[in-house]
Amino acid sequence: MFVKDVMKENPFTINPDASVLDAKELMRKNKVTKLPVVDKGGALVGIITANDLQKASPSQATSLDMYEVGYLLSKLKIEKIMVKNVKTTSLDTPVEDAAQLMTSYNIGSLVVVKDDILVGIVTETDLFASFIKMFSAKTHALRAAMVLDEHPGVLSKLVDAIAQKNGNIVSLVTSDAADENFRKVTIKVTGVSTEDLSAMIFNVGGTLEDIRSV
Repeated sequence: MFVKDVMKENPFTINPDASVLDAKELMRKNKVTKLPVVDKGGALVGIITANDLQKASPSQATSLDMYEVGYLLSKLKIEKIMVKNVKTTSLDTPVEDAAQLMTSYNIGSLVVVKDDILVGIVTETDLFASFIKMFSAKTHALRAAMVLDEHPGVLSKLVDAIAQKNGNIVSLVTSDAADENFRKVTIKVTGVSTEDLSAMIFNVGGTLEDIRSV
C-alpha cells in the first residue's frame, strides 16, 4: 500500500496573504485541521495547523474584548505563523515509510507532491485507516498471533496447511521479534476451526501467543 492509496487528493489550501480568521473559518467549514499554504502560482510555501492558529490567538486571559481580538486576527497573516520547512512525500512512498517519516519528525501529516506540485496530503488518521485495512479489522474471522522461526519456508508451510484445509487467508502481517531468529506473525483466516489452526501453527514449530474469533 502506498501514499497514493490513502492520501486525501486536492486538499484545501490557503494563500500566505490570508488572515488567521480566514484560516480558522476554512478549517471550521471543511472540518480539517491542516492547510497547505500555496502562493498565487500554486507553489507550496508552507503549512498551517489548527494548533498553530491556537498558539497565534490571544489567550483567554487577555484584556481585549472579542471585537479587538477579531480585528487583530484579521490583520495577522498566515505567512507570519505558518511552518515554512514543510515535510513532503511522494505518491509512490510506501505507507510504512510515510509513518516512519512522521515519527522521525514528530509531525502529524506529510504534504504529497509530484514534480514539485501539491497533489495531496496524508495524515495520521489516513495511516490509521490503512492499518485497519491491512489487518482487515472489519472482517469477521479467526485471528491468531504467533512467533515463527525466521527460516525460509516456515511461513509458506503454514499458508499451504491452511489452503489444504480449504481455509482462506483474510490478512497476514509480520513484524520483527525481540530475537532476530524469530518473527512475529498475525494472521486472520476463515474456513478453519480454532483447533485446526492451532495445530497447524504447532506443526510448523510456531509458538501461539493468542487465538480468537474477531
